[in-house]
Amino acid sequence: MEILIITGPPYSGKGTQCDVLKELLGFEHISTGDKCREEKQNGTEIGKIMSEYEEKGDLVPDSIMKDLFSKVLDDNKSKAGIILDGYPRTKPQVEDLITLVKSKNMEIGKVLNIEVPKSELLIRAKKRAETSNRKDDKDPQIHIKRIDVFEESTRPAIEYMKSKIKVLTFDGLGTIDEITERIKASLI
Repeated sequence: MEILIITGPPYSGKGTQCDVLKELLGFEHISTGDKCREEKQNGTEIGKIMSEYEEKGDLVPDSIMKDLFSKVLDDNKSKAGIILDGYPRTKPQVEDLITLVKSKNMEIGKVLNIEVPKSELLIRAKKRAETSNRKDDKDPQIHIKRIDVFEESTRPAIEYMKSKIKVLTFDGLGTIDEITERIKASLI
């Protein structure tokens, strides 16, 4: 099974591009946010812990995410491939994922990194808040905190991944189709 990782700041369009890539490649889209919400909705112990962190806009501790993604990899081992959306987000999570993947005889193919300026991210966040029913999308301060947390924790993780995995960076400005074409061209 091949694993693609899609990364970029909050509101960069990762989920949208994952939906396109899922159809194009026949891979399973694993959204960290969706998996976390599923755990919370099911009232699991891990879900309760995640709720406490996410409602403040903070990252869930790496140890919790490692356990969650070990299960995700096991649950999807029969798939042709998976697209990880929103994981790993920190340097320790990068190491945890590399270790998990190796231990399960799987392979990380590429990291697709979507770059979008902060000013555009805030515009997109506001638009998503207008159409989303997610409680955490309604507070503009959470939007800013998410972007700041990305810059503090995930940006260094992306830089770190460059020494471990092939990372391809894409301009995330433009239409959905334009961004999709940039990504598709790199996968051929």
